[in-house]
Amino acid sequence: MTLLEKLSGKIGILCLAGASLLLSVPGTLAQERAVPKNQAAMKQSFSPVVKQAAPAVVNVYVRHRVKQSVSPFFRDPFFRRFFGDKFGVPRERIQNSLGSGVLVRGEGVVVTNYHVIRGGEKSEVTVALSDGREFPAEIILKDEKTDLAVLRLDGEGAKFPSIKFANSDTLEVGDLVLAIGDPFGVGQTVTSGIVSGLARTKVGFSDYQFFIQTDAAINPGNSGGALVDMDGRLVGINTAIFSKSGGSHGIGFAIPSNMVRLVVQSALKGGKLQRPWFGASLQPLNADLAESIGLDRPSGAMVTSVHKNGPARGAGLQVGDVVVSIDDKTVKDPEALQYRFVTKGVGGKAKLGVYRNRKLMNATISLIAPIEDPPRDIRELEGRHPFAGSKVANLSPAVAHEIGMDDDAKQGVVVLDVTRGSNAGRLGLRRGDIVVGINKEKVSSVEQLSLLLQLDTGGWRLSVERGGKVFNLAIQG
Repeated sequence: MTLLEKLSGKIGILCLAGASLLLSVPGTLAQERAVPKNQAAMKQSFSPVVKQAAPAVVNVYVRHRVKQSVSPFFRDPFFRRFFGDKFGVPRERIQNSLGSGVLVRGEGVVVTNYHVIRGGEKSEVTVALSDGREFPAEIILKDEKTDLAVLRLDGEGAKFPSIKFANSDTLEVGDLVLAIGDPFGVGQTVTSGIVSGLARTKVGFSDYQFFIQTDAAINPGNSGGALVDMDGRLVGINTAIFSKSGGSHGIGFAIPSNMVRLVVQSALKGGKLQRPWFGASLQPLNADLAESIGLDRPSGAMVTSVHKNGPARGAGLQVGDVVVSIDDKTVKDPEALQYRFVTKGVGGKAKLGVYRNRKLMNATISLIAPIEDPPRDIRELEGRHPFAGSKVANLSPAVAHEIGMDDDAKQGVVVLDVTRGSNAGRLGLRRGDIVVGINKEKVSSVEQLSLLLQLDTGGWRLSVERGGKVFNLAIQG
């Protein structure tokens, strides 16, 4: 365990995902809902829904070519001294993975989970339809932050079955849903259940926390499969379960269709997902804080800092404001706010409901992409110092969004990558760590960091921020 890991601790989360896609519902009125009134109604079948939706649910097979060292001891300098470098030359091996996916366009556009196709640029992806046909697929967008990926089938002009998006905002707890996928590789399987929760934000499986919870059985292999409503439209991407055994215990989570739609649209417009920039740091409210500012319940996202050039400042937001809604949709915490804000897409404006000085007011915020100020100035650090083997950049809102940082108002130098076995790797540096200071000098830019690392000080006193906490390390020269 590295020094930073001992200081910061480790949190392990088991994520067993199965993706499902949400369908768009025309109009704004919710469907009428009715509880079955008699035994005859209870005997009705989901078969018509399955016949409509199931052909658009596919299997996704991925072959990854990965390099693996012959011996785990190869990185040990003592071992290499006696056995030389040739003993540890990496060898290539094939790693296979299986998941599900959903056809959302007749020309062969498939949505699945990012973690289904994760594994590098040398992946070979094959998609198998329910009718037995198989097609090679090209990855046109993969986004780890949303845990979504978009594929395009090489069908030489063939037309494919597809499913439409529903408006996930029309879902209500208690609505019937079906989960379609290929659990454990046994073949396409349909399970039924209800929506047992909405806007789940404390799950921890992706950067945008706003999941649909269902009790429809979801198991390994369902990742990327469809969660559909009773009209056969996609309402979510089944992506994760809570489980102690590896199987379903009736608590599954799906990515809402409104987020999925945004990712698909971005893929078809050029393969890059642009997210609007809020430009402020946020924190949740507890009961005591809500009471102190005059709110009757701990709901909303409190502004703790505002970027000087960000949209939040342009909208007039101030530290201490509490954002309680976006376009009249309630937000309960910062994760819900981020989801509502991001799914607006770049372009246009959004209306915020803001609580300030015990009064509710409105503000209008622009939906713009994050700026790159200062320029990132990416450098790979080398030399006889603790940061050797790390890649760093100046932290800007654009860089913060790219690496998944929650706080896009921070400034300084951020770690982008760390080479295994390097000084930085042994120190325990990780992607997303912020270099705060070196030998009591505050670090504000990559250029300044490089100059400080060239000084012969005989030892190092480092300050590194991770997860909002600053760790101070002392290293002998």
